[in-house]
Amino acid sequence: MLIATASCAMPPIEREMLASRNEPVKLDGARGTLTAAQSKAILDNMKARSPETAIFDRHLAVEEAIAGSPLSVGNKVTLLQDGPATYRAMFEQIAKARDSVHLEMYIVEDDEIGEKFAEALLAAKKRGAQVNLMYDSVGSINTPPEFFKRLADGGIEVHEFNPVNPMKAKKGWELNERNHRKLLIVDGKVAFLGGINISGVYSAGSATLRRSNSGPQSNGRSWRDTQLQIEGPAVTELQKTFVEAWMKSAKEPPPLKNAYPQLKPEGKEVVRTLAGWGDHEVNPIYVTLISAVKSADKSVHITMAYFVPDPVLLAALKEATARGVDVTIILPSFTDFWAVFHAGRSHYTDLLEAGVKIYERRERLLHSKTAVIDGVWSTVGSANFDWRSFTHNHELNAVVLSPEFGAQMEAMFQKDITNSDLITLEDWKRRPFENRMREAAARIWEYWL
Repeated sequence: MLIATASCAMPPIEREMLASRNEPVKLDGARGTLTAAQSKAILDNMKARSPETAIFDRHLAVEEAIAGSPLSVGNKVTLLQDGPATYRAMFEQIAKARDSVHLEMYIVEDDEIGEKFAEALLAAKKRGAQVNLMYDSVGSINTPPEFFKRLADGGIEVHEFNPVNPMKAKKGWELNERNHRKLLIVDGKVAFLGGINISGVYSAGSATLRRSNSGPQSNGRSWRDTQLQIEGPAVTELQKTFVEAWMKSAKEPPPLKNAYPQLKPEGKEVVRTLAGWGDHEVNPIYVTLISAVKSADKSVHITMAYFVPDPVLLAALKEATARGVDVTIILPSFTDFWAVFHAGRSHYTDLLEAGVKIYERRERLLHSKTAVIDGVWSTVGSANFDWRSFTHNHELNAVVLSPEFGAQMEAMFQKDITNSDLITLEDWKRRPFENRMREAAARIWEYWL
């Protein structure tokens, strides 16, 4: 497993990546790979807009060596905060679909939001679009089979990823391997990815969130989450990822209709999509994150739902603080999963003593999985910074390299800071004994949570 062996695997991986720094970084555009001169001109322009950071000099080449997917230029990236804004944008695009709607989702609930998606997908199918839906068997375990049968009866291709019941598995079976992604692609031109599932918990005033034993009563509190809308060449890579994920547990590929149209430049953002596979030895999301933290000059700002760092990530954060980088992390103050919550808190003392600043989000259940480094390197996706996301789950993140987009991420981060409480080392040392016991118990099982 990647995390279990990370402490011994990372040095040779880093040596291999750093050895490629003298090789030119290649960029993909709407019409294929750019020339070395075109790529250099674009990267020089990006560095000129952020001259104080080394992230372009060091991180780009490192990431190029291990990510396995191209950096693409000419993308338009829209930052979407929380469920209502994300759902509005999704429904707007689905209503325009003519060729295809591909939906890959960890949780699809049979509630008001789920019903709206069902109606939108069935309407797209009636217009002649090919609609493919893949949901995770564990994530959607409480959704009645009748909900998906209705969609299938309406002509939608429905696939249950890695069924809990091994007798229903179409290709292999591994209960611990889950598809945690949240991806929507419309007509092969517009994609959405991030942390938002199809669920009423994202609606303001939702009362569907179950009671947590690890914090204040959370019923009636909607979730705080983040999503990206991407238009441009990067969508092609996401489409390939969708098909590959489908084939992980299906015997046949999904039916496709004009899945890879010729895309034109839509904006100026440089994007790399990162697909983490539970059966791969090296997770590109994890290694890219470590690389970015180690490349940081000024700031590492993380907003994370489930934060249970392995030794390598923990060391990278502490080393960044030691060299003067502002490392600040926003985490939940209550949760829907007590064990992960307390396993993460068991690392607070170590981080606080190293100078890492920790805040806990009030009022909303924090479900975002985002980071912005030096104001120019940003990532949004489905991957939590925990052992499960980096070793077992299929996850999907996007990295955006842009000072302008980074400024939006920083503004969002600062807004969350204003709605969060600072955790000081003095106060943390005075926490109740009961909490310490929960942390110790959860820490034992952190790899399996």
